[in-house]
Order: sequence, then C-alpha cells, then structure tokens
Amino acid sequence: MTPEEMRVKAEELFKKRMHCSQALAAVGLEKMGMEDPAIIRAVGAYGGGIASSGRTCGILLGAIAAVSARYGKSCPEENDDPKMWLLSFKLSKAFAQMSEPYGGTNCADIARVNWKAKDEVKTFYGQPDSRRTICTELTGKLAKYLGELLEEAGAAKGS
Repeated sequence: MTPEEMRVKAEELFKKRMHCSQALAAVGLEKMGMEDPAIIRAVGAYGGGIASSGRTCGILLGAIAAVSARYGKSCPEENDDPKMWLLSFKLSKAFAQMSEPYGGTNCADIARVNWKAKDEVKTFYGQPDSRRTICTELTGKLAKYLGELLEEAGAAKGS
C-alpha cells in the first residue's frame, strides 16, 4: 500500500465511523504487514482526544501506536528500537504543523466538540459541513506521512 493509498483508506475508515485513532493504527499496521484487531480495538478510546476528553488528538495517538507496535518492547527483557522515538517525534512534529491552523494538537481545538454533549456529537456526525471534514482531512494527511516515514525506515511490508 502506497502512502497515498494509506491516506485514502484512513479517510474511508474514518468516514465509516471508525475512530480516527483506529483508522491511523489500521493503515499503519497494514503497511507493515502487522494487522492485529486487538491493537485496533485497544486504541479506540484514544478517539475524541483520549476518552472523549478533548486532549491529544487520536489521529496522532493512533499513528504513534502503530509505530510502537513495530518498534516498542513487549517485556522488560527487550529494548525499544530507537526508531520508535525517532519516528514518533517526527509524527508529533508534523502533526503539530498540520493542526496549527485549527488551534493545536488537541481534539478540542480541532473538532471543537464536547463529546459529552449529545447535540454537539450529533452535529459533528450529521452535518456535512461540520468540523468532521477537518478531522477527515487531517486523518488522511497524517496517514500519508506515516506511510512515507515507514517506507524511509524500512518498516513497510516487503522492505
């Protein structure tokens, strides 16, 4: 899957009501040949800015989760691959630039939804011109960048 295909797929998954974090993790894992439904489920609560709190955007968290799945340790006897920190930092920096026009990297700045208010959530999902369009765009942009980083790092399937 090319980075552009990752962009398209992540946007499609998000439009089908997967959380942004899940869309990023799904395409990242697929790119690396590591498809794992447990990881996709595990990052679900990152949507809405960590448990619908409006904090750090799930788009960034899902991308970093995919990187960590590949380069992080799974037990104390292992060591993290330094690529985990490098790629995660690059994702964080790129997402800060991508989201700057919307006020920052927090979901509350980007989506501007109080996830505990049913009317606001209904508007976010139901109105074609809601801030969801911005979330869709950012989901795609970071997915594409994640694909480019994984290719550069030699982590893409077939690399």
